Amino acid sequence: MEVRLIENLQPDGSLDAFDRKILEELGENGRISVAELAEKVGLSKTPCQNRFKRLIAEGFIQGFKAILNPAKMNLDHIAFAEVKLTHTHEAALTSFNAAVKKIREVEECHMIAGRFDYLLKIRTRDIKKYRLVLGERISNLPYVANTSTNVAMETVKERG
Repeated sequence: MEVRLIENLQPDGSLDAFDRKILEELGENGRISVAELAEKVGLSKTPCQNRFKRLIAEGFIQGFKAILNPAKMNLDHIAFAEVKLTHTHEAALTSFNAAVKKIREVEECHMIAGRFDYLLKIRTRDIKKYRLVLGERISNLPYVANTSTNVAMETVKERG
């Protein structure tokens, strides 16, 4: 997590410079030890650990995860599907949202204001597998009217 993103959160006064630095460091390396983190942010270990626990409790830190290498897992095909719904009333949105969360290949799903309703990032092993996911799963989601696909040729920057 970058500092400039945290500053845009409009904090309620609970984030000071040390908190922001802790979040910045953890965003770069979530496996850093508390002792090393304390040294990098200029605090002793106990106050740093207390701040770390508070940042978790207050929801600034949502969790930790392993960053997997998609190419090693034969999952380096990325497609972005624009999805237009037949209806955008609350029940349709809720139904679509619940169903799309069940599709393993969908890495991200964003509701969009624009010419389509959702943008999905879909990762598969190849275009053939993508066509199956699109045709059999995404197109059959509740209220889907149509889709349009953009295929990534190269990933230049991706946050893990």
